[in-house]
Amino acid sequence: MPGDLGSVPERHAGITLSRRRPIVVATTLLLGVALVGLATMEVGWWTVSSASGSGTFRATGPMAIPRGYETATLLQDGRVLIAGGGVGHLLTAQAELFVPSTGSFQTTGALISTREGHTATLLQDGRVLIAGGEGELGLSLYASAELYDPKTGEFSQTGSMLTARVGHTATLLGDGRVLVAGGWTHSEPIASAELYDPKTGTFTQTGSMLVGRRDDTATLLADGHVLFVGGDAGGPALSSAELYDPATGQFSSIGSMAAARRDHAATLLNDGRVLVSGGGNVLVDGLTTAELYDPRTGTFAATGSMAAARAGHAATLLADGEVLLVGGADGSTLLASAELYDPRSGIFRKTGSMIATHYATPAILLHDGRVLITGLSDYTGKLPSAELYQP
Repeated sequence: MPGDLGSVPERHAGITLSRRRPIVVATTLLLGVALVGLATMEVGWWTVSSASGSGTFRATGPMAIPRGYETATLLQDGRVLIAGGGVGHLLTAQAELFVPSTGSFQTTGALISTREGHTATLLQDGRVLIAGGEGELGLSLYASAELYDPKTGEFSQTGSMLTARVGHTATLLGDGRVLVAGGWTHSEPIASAELYDPKTGTFTQTGSMLVGRRDDTATLLADGHVLFVGGDAGGPALSSAELYDPATGQFSSIGSMAAARRDHAATLLNDGRVLVSGGGNVLVDGLTTAELYDPRTGTFAATGSMAAARAGHAATLLADGEVLLVGGADGSTLLASAELYDPRSGIFRKTGSMIATHYATPAILLHDGRVLITGLSDYTGKLPSAELYQP
C-alpha cells in the first residue's frame, strides 16, 4: 500500500486492517485547509479529480455536522435519516434528518453509541434498525443494536447481535425480519449470519455463508432469496456468489462472476436482474466492467462497460428504470463523475458531474425522483456536504 498509514488498522490474511482508513486519515489531517475550487490536487497518496460538465447536480443542505461513512435511510414519510459516521477518527452520535421539501437538514435524537461501519435498515413498521459497527479508532466492535422511531425522533436499545461485526450487510426480508450476514472481527471475516425479529427485538442464529465475506453486497431478489456477491475473505477479492433461502435458512453456491470484485455496487433492476458494477480486486483499484445476474438461470453475463473505472461508488435505481452511478475511486483518484446505465441497451453513458468528489457515500432515491448524495465531499469541508441529482 502506498504511503505510511502509521497505526491505521488493516486486515489482510488474518491481520487486522480496514481499506476505508486511508481516506479517513487524510480527512483528519487536512481539515481546515482552504481550497479554491476543486480540479485536481494531491492529498497524501490520494489524487482528487473532479470532471467538468454542466450536469444536473446542485448543492443542498448543508448537513448539521460534517460526516463521512454514515448511513442514510429513506423513511416512509419521505425524509432521510442520516446516522453515525464522523470526520477522521472523531465519530458523532448525533443524527439528522433531510427534509426534501425544504432541502434542509434538521437535528434529531442522538445514537446511543457512536459508530461507523454499521448498517441501517428500514423496518416494515417505519422504524430503523441500526446494527453493529465500530467505535472511535476502531478499538471496539459492537454487537449492540438500536432502533430509531421517526414518531418520537429518538433511538432506543434493542437486543444485541450474537456476534460483534463491522462492514456486514443487513437485508430486510419479505416477512419483516432482517438478515445480518458477514462482515469482520478484528482478526478475520465472518461467515455466520443471524436474523433480527422486530416483533421480539431479538437476534437468532441462521445458516452460515459458505465463505466469510467483507465488502460484499447483499440484494433481495424478487423471489425472496438474497444474493451475496464478491467481497473478500481476508485476501484477494472473490468472484464467487451465493444465495440465502429464507424458507430453509441456508446458503447455497451459485455461478461465479467473470471478475473478482470488492467494494462494487449491486442494483436490483425492474426486470428482476441484478447489475453488478465496478469494484476492485486490490484495495480500491477500480474496474470498468459490469455484469448482470439473471435469477432465472442463476448465471452472470457481461454487459456494457462503465465510462470510468470506479470502486466504492454508489448505484441507485431511478424511477425510469435506469441506474445512476456516482463517485467512487479509481486507484488513488477520487471521482466526481457520474454515469447512467440503461438496462434496455446494456450501455453506460456519461451524465453531469457532481459538485465535489464522493467516496463510499450513500445515494438515496427520494419520493420525488431526485437522488440525495451525502457525506464528506472534500477534505476541507469548504464544499457542499450534500447534493441532489435531478434526472
